[in-house]
Amino acid sequence: MPTGAQHGPNARRVPKAVQKAVQSVSSTRAFARVAPRLVPAMDRAVHRLTRGKVLLSAQLLPGVILTARGARSGLPRRTPLACMPEEGSGSWILIGSNFGRTDHPAWTANLLAHPDAEINWKGRDIPVTAQLLHGEERDTVWKALLDFWPPYATYQARVTREIRIFRLVRR
Repeated sequence: MPTGAQHGPNARRVPKAVQKAVQSVSSTRAFARVAPRLVPAMDRAVHRLTRGKVLLSAQLLPGVILTARGARSGLPRRTPLACMPEEGSGSWILIGSNFGRTDHPAWTANLLAHPDAEINWKGRDIPVTAQLLHGEERDTVWKALLDFWPPYATYQARVTREIRIFRLVRR
């Protein structure tokens, strides 16, 4: 599995000091208040301008644009998200951390209601099915996620809910 910012064959290496600084900032409560509005808006704009080739947040973590039907509306909802690609399996892990905020992010409810979705991965649209992870499988992936991006531990410590973890597999 990938570690932090070093992912994939064409990965750019982010200096360790920069990566540590970003991890430190992303663990703060102030970041949790601002990031849910700021990060997705910037990602959407850059993704649109580059025709799906670039996600700003993917300079530190791999990212996808998830298109899932709304849980109640049934309308398509596009959400830029960090992900952990599972090398060799053609699947991706999404974590509903919501930056350590109290509620589950809306996209997780959408996937629970409508698990068939689509991701845009490196400019390509890929149909996927989402599986909510439980038990031992979740525990194993959680450990890998903490190696991948340590601030997830801070996010979980901040909330009483269990952070939802999904595996997306190609349809």
